Amino acid sequence: MGRSYPLTMTLAQYLKTMFNPRRLSCRRGLFWGLLSALLLIATAFWFSLPEPLFSTPYSTILVDRHGQLLGAKISADEQWRFPEGNAVPEKFKIAIIAYEDKRFLHHLGIDPLAMVRALTSNIRQNRIVSGASTLTMQVIRLSRDHPDRTYANKIIEALLALRLELSYSKDDILTLYANHAPFGGNVVGIEAAAWRYFGRPANELSWAEAATLAVLPNQPSLVHLNRNRERLKAKRNALLADLYEAGEFTEIDYRLALLEPLPESPKPLPQLAPHLFETLIREQPHQYRIKTTLDAGLQSSLQSVMTAHADRLLNQGIHNAALLVIDRSNMDVVAYFGNSFWKTTGDQGYAIDLIQAERSTGSILKPFLFTQMIQHGLILPHTLIQDRPTLFKGYRPENFDRQYRGAVPASEALTRSLNIPSVRMLSQYGVEAFYSDLKTLGMTTLFRTPDGYGLPLILGGAEGTLWDISQMYANLAQATQSAQRRPVQRLIHVLPMANEKSAESSLPFGPGAAWITLNTLLDVTRPGLDSHWRSFSSSQKISWKTGTSHGLRDGWAVGNNGHYTVGVWTGNATGVGNARLTGLHAAAPLMFDTFNRLGRSPWLDKPLRFLKTVRACDDDGYLSNGYCQASNIEVPDDSFFEQASPYHQRVHLDADKLLRVHNQCEQVSRMRTVSWFVLPPALEYFYQQSHDDYRALPPYRSDCAHNAPMAANPIGMIYPNEGTEVYIPTDLDGQTGAVVFEAVHRNPQATLYWHLDETFLTQTREFHQVELTLAPGWHRLTLVDDTGASLQRRFLVLGE
Repeated sequence: MGRSYPLTMTLAQYLKTMFNPRRLSCRRGLFWGLLSALLLIATAFWFSLPEPLFSTPYSTILVDRHGQLLGAKISADEQWRFPEGNAVPEKFKIAIIAYEDKRFLHHLGIDPLAMVRALTSNIRQNRIVSGASTLTMQVIRLSRDHPDRTYANKIIEALLALRLELSYSKDDILTLYANHAPFGGNVVGIEAAAWRYFGRPANELSWAEAATLAVLPNQPSLVHLNRNRERLKAKRNALLADLYEAGEFTEIDYRLALLEPLPESPKPLPQLAPHLFETLIREQPHQYRIKTTLDAGLQSSLQSVMTAHADRLLNQGIHNAALLVIDRSNMDVVAYFGNSFWKTTGDQGYAIDLIQAERSTGSILKPFLFTQMIQHGLILPHTLIQDRPTLFKGYRPENFDRQYRGAVPASEALTRSLNIPSVRMLSQYGVEAFYSDLKTLGMTTLFRTPDGYGLPLILGGAEGTLWDISQMYANLAQATQSAQRRPVQRLIHVLPMANEKSAESSLPFGPGAAWITLNTLLDVTRPGLDSHWRSFSSSQKISWKTGTSHGLRDGWAVGNNGHYTVGVWTGNATGVGNARLTGLHAAAPLMFDTFNRLGRSPWLDKPLRFLKTVRACDDDGYLSNGYCQASNIEVPDDSFFEQASPYHQRVHLDADKLLRVHNQCEQVSRMRTVSWFVLPPALEYFYQQSHDDYRALPPYRSDCAHNAPMAANPIGMIYPNEGTEVYIPTDLDGQTGAVVFEAVHRNPQATLYWHLDETFLTQTREFHQVELTLAPGWHRLTLVDDTGASLQRRFLVLGE
């Protein structure tokens, strides 16, 4: 009871009593104590919300450019709990609010009306039958891992719900609920539930499907293969009726929704790019939602193509294949198949991502050498390149068909993938320069020095990945459309990039050289019925190249149409060779079927500003010297090829144009002067075997032969070449073996006299071959014919 004061107390006495220092000190202490307690309570309330609110492990998911699911891995606690999404699908949002918390958008985390109703119901039943939990309170309950339903826990949930509402928007709270609500079994969250039960993303669910998922978190045990299905359906239909009454959809939509069946069983999650998924998980172990540039629709469409060809190859004993598709408009990888099949068991390497594996390149690098030879003015597109037996310091390249053609146009050497001309071009261009070009083009697997690879570099002496090679071909096509004389290299990517990324260096060639190469590759003979593609108006232009490694272990095919680059590798991950494993027969069919599935694309625009016209001989592809039939051809405007034809000459014939004459044996008025295509004897010997239209140079008329002008040497050496290093083999019995030297003569009836180091050896007629056993060291071989023409070659015999 408080102290009373006399009514007769004066005002002065009252004030003196009230402001007594002792009393003031007591009141001040009480005030600050209450204030401190309030601050402590407010602080405790403010920091009562855990951060982060949920610390549960998530599944790792792989999604495409549009957010479509490509693959998923279950979380560490064996739950299908997808990482938190950014928004709740509208249909599910409307359905869950209507079913769980009608006043969700208007209360502050607790619903007083619902609480009064629940308390009354619980008192009547003498047990907890209703919790009056709002969606906000359910988020708190989920974050606390479903504590027991007690009044104490309910008070805690209510307080934390109030606190949650102070920091989160309604949409954020609804998103938290949708991402962490249980949906039966080991399925958590709306996205996982939509994929597990309906096989598609949550934003594509129908009203019936959204309503089904809306009623599940309340009683997730309803979803079962064999029980409670009618109860679940009744709850779903009741919710659909409420939504219809609320005007969310039309009567026709309502009736159709009622007819939709419930899910029969959980569906398997997509596995559209499992090898890429594993690769990206290794690279980003703490990323749970991995968004890629892939197109799920295209990936799914090409899956059937890949499977059909994988089965075809498997029947031939070829177990593995990889496929990469690049959209060159943005350098996005839109389809990625790292292997034929996805298996983590067995010994065929089906779990290996072979797009990233290093494999022998075979001939797949030849177009880049051709491009560089054109760019640097070392050849014109159809310049003849020697194709005859060749030895480079002990290295003897062979064509795939073991044939020699004497000389072939550079373009034909490329489209027919001839090895000897390619090695000769690399020898002319330089291994070190080409090695540097490959590095600039983005080939990341070169680990030796240029000398360590040597000339075999162009025939598969190095290893490359399908990723790098496909990127190089994509840049070859993109270069043709560049407005720059030296286009900047563009990098392909499978993860979205805020800004298109380019390499630091420019490409080593310009649009003109790239265009010539791509159009040359249009003439590569396609496999099967595709070989007649020019006869069909529905066909599209595809510039492509194959590669086959030594030992038939790797088959490559990479091509460009007007929009896409497609790269294919085939082989055995174990490295085992196969007689049917060539780029043409194993890889190319898969590449062409992929292009067919991608659809037609207009061909690339010609880079006219980077091309110029020169006049070249039709026979040998050199600049016209005025003695040949010539045509206009296009070359890069910044390349400067200057060599006139060495193979066309003026020849004087008799009146019948059958024999050669000269002014010492024939009147000038009777001579007929013509242009003649003449190859050196060593090239002519092989060239005329595959060219029936080749006309050898006519002999001189008998009365003109004795005093004829000095002509080109009629003797040709096939082996050895000047400076050749000859290795003498040792036979099984330990005896030193022999080496066969071979020459040719333009006159089939000529006799050749063989001399070694000034010592006469033998003579030959028609077939000019000599088998010799030689001591180590330098030697000089001299050949003389019966007219006195001679030829010398120096060579080195290597010791043991």
